[in-house]
Amino acid sequence: MKSILLILPLVATAAEPQLTKTPLFNGKDLSGWTGDGYVVEDGAIVCTPEGKTLVTEKIYSNYALDFEFKLPAAGNNGIGIHYPGTGDAAYEGMEVQVLDNSSEKYKDLKPYQFHGSLYTLAAAKKAPLKPVGEWNNERIVVNGDDVMVIVNGETILESKLSELSKEHGDHKGVKRRSGHIAFCGHGDRVAFRNIGIVELAPPANDEGAKQAGFTKIFDGKTLEGWEHEEGDKGHWVPANGILKYDGHSEAKDKDLWFSKEYGDMTVIFDWRWGKPGPVMKRPIIGPDGKETGEQVDEQELDSGIYLRGSSKSQVNLWNWPCGSGEVYGYRTDKSQPAEVIAGVTPKTKADKPIGEWNRTMITIQGDRLTVTLNGQTVIENAQLPGIPAKGKIALQHHGAAIDFANIWVKEL
Repeated sequence: MKSILLILPLVATAAEPQLTKTPLFNGKDLSGWTGDGYVVEDGAIVCTPEGKTLVTEKIYSNYALDFEFKLPAAGNNGIGIHYPGTGDAAYEGMEVQVLDNSSEKYKDLKPYQFHGSLYTLAAAKKAPLKPVGEWNNERIVVNGDDVMVIVNGETILESKLSELSKEHGDHKGVKRRSGHIAFCGHGDRVAFRNIGIVELAPPANDEGAKQAGFTKIFDGKTLEGWEHEEGDKGHWVPANGILKYDGHSEAKDKDLWFSKEYGDMTVIFDWRWGKPGPVMKRPIIGPDGKETGEQVDEQELDSGIYLRGSSKSQVNLWNWPCGSGEVYGYRTDKSQPAEVIAGVTPKTKADKPIGEWNRTMITIQGDRLTVTLNGQTVIENAQLPGIPAKGKIALQHHGAAIDFANIWVKEL
């Protein structure tokens, strides 16, 4: 777990540049949050007697959350992590305790109820809390399997979710690896301020990729090499190795294009959804690529990768029942032979839950396409008749918030 701190330097150095922290609270209103019973006072979010759960609109997976908190006497609140947005955050997600341990009211606490503990899951060491009414600093690191809590500079909790999941098999939240962040109120006037998040890209074997002949086309810090219009600024944003898109570009062409053209190639990249989408009816698609007539409720989340400069040869990233990897432009083209339509239909839905990182590998050789998602081949040697011999790659806009990372290309 100590390695997590090494990649989250508090002070910039030549070897370890400071990572970009994004505010989650503007100090003035509750923009970006949903819920009732919280107010803004003197630049802080304060829980009122009616306060229960206040939830971020966005979803997060790998990150370090920094904030300050101030407890009243016997104050009780919590930080929900990996919260799906409904139900009790302590059980549907996980809750990091925020509590005045010094109160006589809590003299009979169980170990997992003290400040900084994962409620019902893991007990923290005694936190070095400042006197009631003073501001404390806290950092919660959630990075894949690892959770760490640091209070006023002292690490009080280090846990592995995989181990906790074995010990607490009935706990839904400990199995999740993404979700909203929430304040879990109990009606006490606990205050929070200076709330910011450092999002972390999924790990990548850069040296191994280079040795295998891949070239990185996103440097993790800038949009160098990518073509974007003025209206894209502030919407396609690189930070900490992640290319974040909020779904609201104002450019005429809202897609993000890489400047180089490719013919035969393999592209590997990581991606995840940045926030939930509206629930809509979406069709069930059979293995032959035809819609069965049955529909189900799904969150509408849609993006994709244009190959060889063509929207028709877009490999979809979406939340439809058939799963990502589908080539919509060919599947819905009724002039195509049945084997072509079936070939561009995913064999299985291999997508991870919304908010978790997915790894996709796309190989195009001639007019043949293979797509692997999270280690499963979902499209295999599908034919794309008439696809251009060469063209640019694009990250597609379809109004959904999506993150990309670790984008590598190998020409074949």
